[in-house]
This record gives sequence, C-alpha cells and structure tokens, in this order.
Amino acid sequence: MNLLIASSPLALRAGIPSQMLLAQMQLAEPAHFSLLEKLLLIALVVISAALFWKRFGIVVDKILKSRKDPGFHLFPIGKRIWDFFWEVLCQAKVIRERPLPGLAHAFVFWSFLAFALVTLNHFATGLGIGFLNPAGFFGQIYFFVAAVFALLCAISIAGLFIRRFFVRPIWLARPALPGHEVSWESGVIAGLIFALMATYLASFFVADASLAARLLWWAHTLVILSFLPLVPHTKHLHLILSPLTIFLSRGGFSDIPPLSGDEDFGLVTGKDLTHLVSLQAYSCVECGRCTEHCPANNTGKILNPKEIILGIRGYLNEYGPTAEELLLGKYNSQEAAFQCTTCGACEFQCPVGIEHVPIIVGLRRGATNTGEWDNEYGGKLFNAMERNSNALGLSALERDKFIQKQALPIFDGTQEYCLWLGCMGGYDPKGREIIASFVEVMRYLGTSYGVLRKEKCTGDPARRLGNDLVFQQLAESNLETMQTQKVKKIVSICPHCVRTIQTDWKEFGAPPEIEHHSEFLARHQAQLPHNKTEEKIVYHDPCYLGRYRNIYDEPRSVITAAGTLVEPERTRERSFCCGAGGGLAFLGEESGQRVSSVRAQELVATGATTIGAACPFCNTMFRDALANEENSPRLLDIAQIAAMQLPQPDAKPQA
Repeated sequence: MNLLIASSPLALRAGIPSQMLLAQMQLAEPAHFSLLEKLLLIALVVISAALFWKRFGIVVDKILKSRKDPGFHLFPIGKRIWDFFWEVLCQAKVIRERPLPGLAHAFVFWSFLAFALVTLNHFATGLGIGFLNPAGFFGQIYFFVAAVFALLCAISIAGLFIRRFFVRPIWLARPALPGHEVSWESGVIAGLIFALMATYLASFFVADASLAARLLWWAHTLVILSFLPLVPHTKHLHLILSPLTIFLSRGGFSDIPPLSGDEDFGLVTGKDLTHLVSLQAYSCVECGRCTEHCPANNTGKILNPKEIILGIRGYLNEYGPTAEELLLGKYNSQEAAFQCTTCGACEFQCPVGIEHVPIIVGLRRGATNTGEWDNEYGGKLFNAMERNSNALGLSALERDKFIQKQALPIFDGTQEYCLWLGCMGGYDPKGREIIASFVEVMRYLGTSYGVLRKEKCTGDPARRLGNDLVFQQLAESNLETMQTQKVKKIVSICPHCVRTIQTDWKEFGAPPEIEHHSEFLARHQAQLPHNKTEEKIVYHDPCYLGRYRNIYDEPRSVITAAGTLVEPERTRERSFCCGAGGGLAFLGEESGQRVSSVRAQELVATGATTIGAACPFCNTMFRDALANEENSPRLLDIAQIAAMQLPQPDAKPQA
C-alpha cells in the first residue's frame, strides 16, 4: 500500500512522503469512548434491534406458519449454489436486464457487502473492542476499498433516487396508491444510505482525536440504527429475504407445483399459501420489471404481475397464512389472474427470484377447481377436452382423415420417432400445413417416424387455466398409450406440447424423450439443401420455446439457411408474447389491445417480407392479426421454410 501511494504521480510531483499521504487517507475514529457513551450505544443498539425484530419477527412468523411446499426438494444443491453466486453475489441478472440502473443497484449491494466488516468494527470500536486498526496494513487497505465502494454507492443511490422520483418510469409506480405514486419510503431509505456513505467518507478528512471525528462517528451510528428498523417495513426487506428466495427456487423455470392431495385445490384461501409463496411475496423489490414486460399490462389489461405479488403480501399482512378469506377478492381480482398468458416474461425479468407464473396458476387453480371461475369459453374448452380429447372440440374422425390424406404411418414401436400432432397439428388447417411440411423434411432425410392412432391433447390449456382434473385425466391416458406403444422419442411442432409432456406430465409418470422440431431441423441442417436468397425473414421467438426451454439459435439456423434473418425490436429472451398462452387462445375476445396485434405490428415494422414462426399457436394468432395489416408479409413456420428448400419429392439426399 505504501509503495502504491508513494509511487503515484500526485505524490511524486508534490513531493509528499508516503507516510503523510497515508495519514491523509486514513479513516478517523475517536480515540476513546466514555462509559456513558458505551452505555448509550448499547441502549440504542438494543432499541434498534428490538424495533427491527418487532416487524421482521412477524414476517418470519407468517412465512413459517404457511404450509409446506408439495414436491419441493433442496437437492441437487449444485445449481442452487451457482444461482446464488451468479444472481446474488454477482448481480448478473440485475445488470443484464437493465444495464445502467442495474449496475447502480449492484454497486449499492456490493457496498453493503463491503460494509459488513466495517460496520461490525464500527460498533466494536464504540465498545472498545475494535478489531480493524485504521493505521494497520490490512485496515488501511480494507477501509480504502470500502471508501471506493462508498463513493460508488453514494453516486449510485443518488442516481436511483433521481430516476425513481424525477424520471419516474411508469412501471416503478404503485397503481394501488393514489395517483399511481411511488412509495415515499424509498426516498427515506435512499437518503439514509446516502448519509451512511457520506459520513463514512467524511471520516477520512478529519483528525482522530477531533470533535468532528466523534460527531461523524455518532452520526454514522445513528444512520445505521435508524435504517435497521425501517427495513422490514419497506420493500428493502428484499435485502434480507431475496438471497434466500433465489436459493430456494422451485428449481425450474415456471414450474407448477403438484397438489398435495384430494383436499388441495390450489391457492384458494390464506391456508393454501406455502412457504415459498409467502417468502416471495415479502421479497418483492417493487422494481416493476415484471410489469414493464407483461404483455397483458402492456396492452391495457388490468393484470399487473407486481400487484399480484404485492396483493398476496397485503393479504398476509391483514389476514395471515391461516385465514379463510378468499385470496381472489380484496387484494387480487379474478379477472386479472385469468388475463395472464403464462409467457414467463415476468419471472425471467425478476431480479429477486419471484416465480409469478406458478403463483398466478395457483390462483387460477383455486378459482377453477372450486367452481368460483365461471367462464362460458372456459367451460366449453374443458367440455371439449373431456368429450373430444382436443381443445378445438372436433371429432377424432377429422384427425383420422388428415392422417389418411397425408399417408402418415402409424407408430408401431419400430420407428425412431413418434410424431406428435397435437391439437393444432391434427385439427387446425394451418397447423396441418406445418405438419405436412415437416413430414416432407423427415421423408427427405429418410427418418423413420409414425403417429399415434389415438392421441389426446396434452392438457396444456387445462393445466394453465387451473383445471387439474381434466389435465390429470389427459396426461395419464397419454402416458398409458405411450407406454403401451413403446414410444421412446417424440418430436413435436408445438412448444406448448413439448413443455407439457417434458415437464408437467412428470407429476403422473415418466414421459418419453421429446424435442421440438426446431431442434430436429437444426441438427440436420448439414443434410438439407440450402437455396439461400436475399429475402428478409423476421423471426418471432415463441415464449414456450425461448424463455421456457432456452431454444433461440436452432430456429434461426433454419432461417439463415434460407434467407436474411431480421430481428424485431423485442427478441430472444425479451420476445413479446403472441397472446395465445395460458389457455387464452380459447377464451374469446380480450379486453384492451390484442396482444397478437401489437406483436404483429412489431414484426411488420421490420420490413421483412416473411414472418418465421416456430409454434402453431403463434401462427394462428398472427394469422388473424395480419389480416388487418396492409401489404402484410407472408407467415410461415420454420418447417415450411425448410421444406421450400427441398428438391422434387422423388429426389434423394446426397450420400
């Protein structure tokens, strides 16, 4: 440290001895404290701690009194440790999604980590047992590093204060507050953090034995002891709880937990709130990232993912986790819960590990399974799935006719793949075109495949809308069929089917291996002919393929082999939903703007002549939305794009 400072250009030019410069950089502390000061310090610490626990103890009690989470397992623990390191210690997610304010938040967090040892030593010094000597080698280095973080923290917290109270991004506001105001507590906390850093930095510019050093020491102390009791009363409780929330995630993206028995209907009343739900409710930092990216909220609907979580917090504060009051009532509306497309943008963006989709689906379960949700379209959908085994409510004979027309072989256990048609591929006219194109590619490659003679809906719409009975019946029936037919590998054109089979069916058995057709096509690109043109093709990332399964490059490889890839404004992880997910494709006209129309306009704005999709639900939503657009681009699935590159049907692939 001496060598570094003494060799600095400033020190050399000014001729300042290193000892003098070190003294100037040394943290000043009072030389000694009287017995009265020590007693006063102890009393203030006890009062501050008591006030902190008075509120924090209530929060802990509410979390612990919530019921256990069914299906939760702590192991394997390796991923949890990595997530904790990457998302908590490195603040990677905070910075990635909002780089400038994210970095400011990160500096505040890292400063708190740096100040942990400083603060412990601060109070120990007041009691005469300080363990860091400001004049010692380690003390000089550590206090100097802490000072650098203090400066960065002061600048950052000032910037965040200006952003929240003057720039005022709409998603930071609380719609539940009059005039959509931001919470005033944030300003108080920001002021205290700034004062904490300022008093620390000021201590480097006064003498040890001076009155100024003593006043600064006590000012720093009072700021800390004032800050502590406020934390459990504000959104800054996330400083304590969010590391635990991230570490104790459900383990997968938007994983819907199993019900715990015949008497478990989902999130109906306070008694149904689980440890994780309550913990996440109190961890919300109110940053509004979920609101900013929510397709429902962005198109004028009442759903606000942030308010869903804060609504549960409000319920816990008023009623507690053992109450019989309905969760959908005073704090959260049924209408809002059923406007969710389950796109997962909220959960992907959340920097503190809140899992919005499982909570919203839990609220839907509570309303659907108890009969509280009475929706004409929902009732028709469930009846269609029960009676006809498909979401479109068509006779299975229609599927049989399509199979015969396309001469699709029936799976008999000898083929490599079972081609899953799904509701859209088996019954929807445009979905059938996608299947037909994909079959062309499979035949060209010489891949052996077959379709099931009898196939039922995966149950995805019922699962997302909260009808567990219908979902269970469909899942168990399909699993039995696949076991009987000895299905080992499945390929599907529908990301919703892939997700439901791969993840949700595990609640009732072991599903076969399954992949999306984009993965199949990408893997066989070297064997397919490439007739690349200059045509501009804009690709839309389906939510259930991108955010849910992290599949981004595979469908793009198909497009780049055929034309010039164009990206819309919101793409990849930030892709904007088509509006079909969560069963909403079957629930009739939506309020506000149509989500599909907003997304279609973004795609058209790129100037591309073709829109590439990789989901039959996205395809059907955009088909309707583009009908209102002048000179709209053509809409193709990636399977259709790949099939258009093929030679005549009688041609063979190169050896």
